[in-house]
Amino acid sequence: MTAKPQKSTVDPTNPWIVDTARELSRRPGTMKLWVRDIPAPDDFGLEVIGVPEGEPIHLDLRLESVMEGVLASGTVTCDVVGECSRCLSPVTDHLEVDLTELYAYPHSTTTETTDAEDVARIVDEKIDLEPAARDAVLLELPNAPLCREDCPGVPSPDEQAWAFVPAGSTHERIDPRWAALQERFAGGSTEN
Repeated sequence: MTAKPQKSTVDPTNPWIVDTARELSRRPGTMKLWVRDIPAPDDFGLEVIGVPEGEPIHLDLRLESVMEGVLASGTVTCDVVGECSRCLSPVTDHLEVDLTELYAYPHSTTTETTDAEDVARIVDEKIDLEPAARDAVLLELPNAPLCREDCPGVPSPDEQAWAFVPAGSTHERIDPRWAALQERFAGGSTEN
């Protein structure tokens, strides 16, 4: 006896969900503009920078019925906050990123020929825009945000801490196998 596949249900009250049966017909070429401000869910970003929970994420999308499903294309706009990876000062930025995602109809050629994780699916005639919007934003976020390009980092609490080091000196130890080259090209002596 084989088990019947369970039909997954989608929460229709979720603001990221679009009911394609109500909003868009299955006739290819049918198009609808879909513009919404949706509050950011928790963890919409990276560890050091992201969209604060509850802040608006603006979606300006064009939903278009195509042979294989629904094509969502447009922009995702949001404000992100974080901290500088060098000096830990607050960092803010305004992002506007492009989004293009195909949501495949059940039993379409796209659904039958691709792995489940390779293409978004239409479930119960509904599409969930959050994963595509999240991916689009995350790909644009810097892994190491900076307050400015030339951020010097955290200022030393003790200005005299490095005063004993003579200007222009290095404490680099040269591998003895390369010492002859250093003498020839630098004209200096080697430290051992």
